[in-house]
Amino acid sequence: MNELPSPSSRQGKRGFLPAIWIASAVVLCALFVFVSAPRVDAESSSDEMRRYTLIIQNVFDFIQRHYVDEVASKTLYEGAMRGMLDSLGDPYSVYLDEADMGDLNDTTQGSFGGVGLYITKPTEPAKDGSPPYVQVASPIEDTPGWRAGISPGDLIVEIDGESTAELTMDEVLSRLRGTPGTEVSILIRRGEKLEYTVKLVRAIIEVPTVKSSMIGDDIGYLRITTFTPMTVDRVGEALQSFRTAGYRALVIDLRNNYGGLLQAAIGVSDFMLEGGVIVTTKSRIANENAVYSAKAKTFVPADIPIVVLINRGSASASEIVAGALKDRGRAVLVGEKSFGKGAVQQVFPIDSTGFKITTSRYYTPSDVNIDKIGIPPDIEVKFPELSDAEAEVLNKLIADGRIPAFVKGEASPSVARVDAFVKELSAAYPISESLLKRLVRDELNRTVIAPPFDLEYDIQLRAGVELLRGGRWSQAVKEAKTLKVLQDEAAVAAEAAKTAEAALTVKAAKTAVDAPAIQK
Repeated sequence: MNELPSPSSRQGKRGFLPAIWIASAVVLCALFVFVSAPRVDAESSSDEMRRYTLIIQNVFDFIQRHYVDEVASKTLYEGAMRGMLDSLGDPYSVYLDEADMGDLNDTTQGSFGGVGLYITKPTEPAKDGSPPYVQVASPIEDTPGWRAGISPGDLIVEIDGESTAELTMDEVLSRLRGTPGTEVSILIRRGEKLEYTVKLVRAIIEVPTVKSSMIGDDIGYLRITTFTPMTVDRVGEALQSFRTAGYRALVIDLRNNYGGLLQAAIGVSDFMLEGGVIVTTKSRIANENAVYSAKAKTFVPADIPIVVLINRGSASASEIVAGALKDRGRAVLVGEKSFGKGAVQQVFPIDSTGFKITTSRYYTPSDVNIDKIGIPPDIEVKFPELSDAEAEVLNKLIADGRIPAFVKGEASPSVARVDAFVKELSAAYPISESLLKRLVRDELNRTVIAPPFDLEYDIQLRAGVELLRGGRWSQAVKEAKTLKVLQDEAAVAAEAAKTAEAALTVKAAKTAVDAPAIQK
């Protein structure tokens, strides 16, 4: 029979346990005293590294021997790896477990199961106190996320009812990616007023590389959606087709291009530049610095004017191309300021896991880094933004589902039928007919492979085409400033603003001191 211990035996156990805790504490203290003993005031960097490495190793061993529950070595290893990389405060330097490495390989090689959204996540709340929700950097064309109308800048507030503010980037990716054919529900917030739920069915996401077409018989349109090992070849094929068609100008569309491989960006830039610097990478280790230059001969003749389209979804490798062509005076940039990611990462595998770490920063030909700054366009063209009232109306329109219902009921409506439907919508939802017509067109395009471009609604592309056909490109490229000049001007303006603010503060303080005398 099992019996409860007597009061005396229970007291004896209580008296024994603190002794164990004290003994353990003494052992641990001795351990740290022993490890810390070699430290001196002028400790060298290598000595310090050895000391902390030994501490980590001893704590690792101590936890395995003394923690209340048995813990796997792999668990401690992964925790230590994540902790070290998280301590850098760099969202691009992360530990990659087996699933992460698989996802990374799928992305760089061309396919994975997911919804087709490239995302970012702040590491802490914004200055205004808003939660660190996931932000969409760009959707991948012809994927569930893109077909649902999700746009760069949208916030993913919830995934299957769970707030993304509390999730790590790894946790977010694990919830968005998954088996093709399964469903995931996300809550989208756009601006201050617009918020709606979207249900997406995961699919095999084939990472697109290039789309191309002729605009009329004179302009080659080249859209680069990401930079992969196949990008340079695909761009070369597109440029050859333009040459065969007799193109006289070129539009390179880098909007919503999240980046990709450094070598691919260099290879694409090389098509347009004749010798000279494309990009420079600078590391903490001097012998790892590199200067990448174009070949002596260029595939695109110098007399072919080039317009590059950028927006806030243009990041990393796409900014390398845009920055190189801008600084070298080879292209005019049209659109909106780019994302601003000027760091280069390398992936280091460890068996089936690994880690990704920022090893250098890249600099444009005028020797500036655009990290967290972005590249401003030479000609700014923005899509109209909704007012709060219009956002509320659009929110109601989305919630009512009128446009998807129309498209579902009429697979191939005529232009006249679309126009009539837009008139009906305009009467019920007071927002511009142009926006309504574009929403209907977008919904129709989500059921098919979208055309490479749409001059009717794409005002940024239209501005680029008008620049090329209107004979104003040469003047625009002459007036364009290098990124070095722009950053220097911005620094001078910031210093002037700071001086003016300080002068106003002094004046206000003097007024406050003089006020009592004036009142007398």
